[in-house]
Amino acid sequence: MNGYLKLFIGLLFAFSLTGCLGEDYDFTPPSVTLSNPTNSESDIKLKVANIDWKSDKEYKKETKDILSLASKQKQVSVNSGQQDYIDFDSQDFKVEEISIWLWKQDEKVKLEVDKNLKFNFPKEKGEYLIEVDLLTDNGSAEYVGNVVIK
Repeated sequence: MNGYLKLFIGLLFAFSLTGCLGEDYDFTPPSVTLSNPTNSESDIKLKVANIDWKSDKEYKKETKDILSLASKQKQVSVNSGQQDYIDFDSQDFKVEEISIWLWKQDEKVKLEVDKNLKFNFPKEKGEYLIEVDLLTDNGSAEYVGNVVIK
């Protein structure tokens, strides 16, 4: 009887550990938000435009007119010169390169992004479309949004 009790306790212990060890990882392309640590109301949730991502499976999406997609997004107000940072909902990848572009009509301006993924919006006020290009060891993704700088 004592042997059965030890076996039962051992099996119970082993089964309880399997719940701790069985982690579920998400290898899908990340969602991207441009966040301001002092004003969460000005966070900009970007829309995925293009994806070429390989991880646990392959993800592909192609948008021919990304500026049209960007202009359809909810316009978010930010302050002139405001500092934001790029926030991923998950990061199971190595960032190889990240670029941020602002579009005002046909003019495209690149914003500087530091190693901590921080950047500053320009001081020039107006309505802009924003494009974030992400290149990683798992592939690439392109995100767009719509901002007005006040």
